[in-house]
Amino acid sequence: MCGVALGGLSVPAYRRRALRAAPRAPAGRGHKAPIPDASGRPGLRAALACLTPAGVVGLPVLADEGVYLGSESSMARVLKAAGQNKRRGRAKAPKATKPPTTHIATAPGQVWCWDMTYLPAKVMGRWFHLYLILDLYSRKIVGAEVHESDDSEHAVHLVRRTALTEGIAAMDTKPVLHGDNGSTLKATTVLAMLNWLGIKPSYSRPRVSDDNAFAESLFRTAKYRPEFPAQGFETLDGARAWAAEFVRWYNLEHRHSGIRYVSPQQRHTGQDQAILAARHTLYRQARQRHPARWTGATRDWSLIDVVTLNPERDEVVKLATCVQHTQLKAA
Repeated sequence: MCGVALGGLSVPAYRRRALRAAPRAPAGRGHKAPIPDASGRPGLRAALACLTPAGVVGLPVLADEGVYLGSESSMARVLKAAGQNKRRGRAKAPKATKPPTTHIATAPGQVWCWDMTYLPAKVMGRWFHLYLILDLYSRKIVGAEVHESDDSEHAVHLVRRTALTEGIAAMDTKPVLHGDNGSTLKATTVLAMLNWLGIKPSYSRPRVSDDNAFAESLFRTAKYRPEFPAQGFETLDGARAWAAEFVRWYNLEHRHSGIRYVSPQQRHTGQDQAILAARHTLYRQARQRHPARWTGATRDWSLIDVVTLNPERDEVVKLATCVQHTQLKAA
């Protein structure tokens, strides 16, 4: 952007140092006095008190009386000089949007994601409800239930059963449970159960659809399976049977691309380290036997040791990675 140099200075620098003419009638001089006089008229003080500079300039009452106070920029300068450029009226100042909390998982049982999706029935307008809890680090489905209605009691039962199955009572640090802003997952009974279990709840930002991307991706995988009935499920038992088979296939047989094509169960139990090391050795041996076939490095089979949810701050992720490596060396 510097462009052509002019007199030893680039164009932007030259413009910054250029001499500019002062305004013909600056608001701090000639137009400063009429403004308090106009605002002191009967009935106008209250009207002007809660208006922005643009509203004052374009006020129909003043225009109808043939009064012109000045431009919008002049009004802004006068209000700033008088210390009156703050928000007026009962309207509150807009609050800055808080960024989502970065959840980092370096081992199973640290961060869980849960959500609910609809399973169509063959009867038009009828739906079954699939509740799922996913371990962020291993991608293993640690809890799943199908019910005929959407009720907070179902969510309470699922999280309690999952906590018992995963044995979080013996954990020093309880997992974080991340979900969307659905009323079922934020119900008082659910929050009471999470508090009793020691699980910290976490929620997506309002109107942000990708804050719970791992659970949404899992639902897409489920509904695009060949055995998923496009015409809907006949009964609740049929939906539950399909869900049980899908969970079994996903945890034990599915090779997940996000965890170097190992199954979620293998990663959850720590078997993925030996599997990935064996693949790396195999690829290196194949390259040594036929080096002409390789133009670069072999495929990356390194372990993904950090998984992040909403990673908006890189320094937080780097710090967690360093802490994990330090703990591994100490162990």
